[in-house]
Amino acid sequence: MLLHEQCIEILQKTNDGKDLSPCHLRLIQDAVNYGLTEAGEIALNELYQNVIRGYKPAWFHGIEHLTIDYEGFVYWKDNQVEHYNLSWAYGNAARIAAIELAKRCHTVESRGEKATTASVIWNYQAA
Repeated sequence: MLLHEQCIEILQKTNDGKDLSPCHLRLIQDAVNYGLTEAGEIALNELYQNVIRGYKPAWFHGIEHLTIDYEGFVYWKDNQVEHYNLSWAYGNAARIAAIELAKRCHTVESRGEKATTASVIWNYQAA
């Protein structure tokens, strides 16, 4: 399958790319606009296989259960818990903030509550 055909199918199966993690959407954009290195082609093939199996987004900053969408909304287990400006979201300060956010989500869940923006940001009380 040609690179562009893979990209089209990925987009078709992910709500025109709206369900893709920003890093995956960027990979598609780079593939279409600039072409890919051999490593990029491998990454695109892995993404394609991920989408065919039922897409699982990349963990945000490698933190399990934390994801971010293309608009900057941050989710814990599919529940919106925060919003980051995408130009800031991938820096070191955001990584530190995301680690703290995940700790708060764990704390809230350990109390039997649902992690939401209200429970982990606005009304958060440490254990």
